[in-house]
Amino acid sequence: MRVVAKFGGTSLGSGDRVNRAADSVAAAVEAGHEIAVVVSAMGSTTDFLLREIQFDAEEGDRAEIVSMGERTSARMVKAALSARGVDAEFLEPGGEHWPVVTDSRGEVDVEETTRRTQALADRMGGTVPVIAGFLAEDHAGSVTTLGRGGSDTTAVMLGNYMDADEVVIVTDVEGVMTGDPRVVEGARNVAEISVDELRNLSFRGAEVIAPSALNYKGGDLGVRVVHYQHGDLLQGGTSIEGTFETLIDLQETPLSCITVAGRAIRNRPGILATLSGALADVDINIDAAASGLDSITFYLYTDDAAEAETVLHERVIDEDALSSVTVDEEIAALRVTGGELPTQSGVVQGMVETLADEHIAVHDVITSATSVAVFVDWDDRERALSVIQDTF
Repeated sequence: MRVVAKFGGTSLGSGDRVNRAADSVAAAVEAGHEIAVVVSAMGSTTDFLLREIQFDAEEGDRAEIVSMGERTSARMVKAALSARGVDAEFLEPGGEHWPVVTDSRGEVDVEETTRRTQALADRMGGTVPVIAGFLAEDHAGSVTTLGRGGSDTTAVMLGNYMDADEVVIVTDVEGVMTGDPRVVEGARNVAEISVDELRNLSFRGAEVIAPSALNYKGGDLGVRVVHYQHGDLLQGGTSIEGTFETLIDLQETPLSCITVAGRAIRNRPGILATLSGALADVDINIDAAASGLDSITFYLYTDDAAEAETVLHERVIDEDALSSVTVDEEIAALRVTGGELPTQSGVVQGMVETLADEHIAVHDVITSATSVAVFVDWDDRERALSVIQDTF
């Protein structure tokens, strides 16, 4: 197998952990596998360096300074591998075989980086490259960076471009957990998780893998997260499945929009659960929900609208926090999911403005980390679909 192993800052946080990392790589090499290593800065070195730049540094100087953490880690791991008889070399910006190149806009030059990465892969039969993650160089040879979580990006990108079988992210958690084990008792490891699920978690605070890295995951590239104490790069942890695709979907069934209003809603804990629970009690499914300071809106199938209005009206009568319920029928839902949506700025604004240019009224926009749902009049659905497809 050809494997890219990325060791995070925690997994290299001490000499003992560097030794542990080197042992796992040496064992994989001994078993006949081709291994490329990507390293982060040891511990919190990068944060320390950034914090201590308390002067007006030029961008080039800043990049050079913060690059020192990854450069040091690469040298440490290379030396530890050499001590175990493994033929290894460290790679850093400016070196002869450095693979990651950015263009004039600071974005990865895909063509040049692919060419260099494939040349690097051709040399891996007898050598383990140890690559400083997070870093790149521009065409002038100056150091640039890939942003927060850039070492993950380096690893998955190189794995993609060198046609690796798998990228292994070595970190301080035993794969993806059902909850934060520092907070939730009984949290357990998840064997598999989709890229969309993981990106949603990452955008909401889970520190497992940088969302930007997952953009480089192809269908044939395996990505796995393992704990640094595991010691075996080739098994265990959580497997990340699937790839990102931009999907644009028009719901075939018309929806109704039911809005419950009340000036005291914002001060009534549990009101959303009360209303949605009342609908669940009569087996009415909620397609989507949106809330404001003075209202809660449910989108559900039009066939259920009359019964839902009756059920919610009963709650309005019983609850002092509520004042009225209204129904707007024949609503269409269009959803855009996945792809590069979370990393594109101005997506929602562009969609709404484009629909407005076509005089299509938007009833609601509901967003998550990886999707946007737009609600329009049912009669406008085909035009709206065409407009949104042209946007992407």
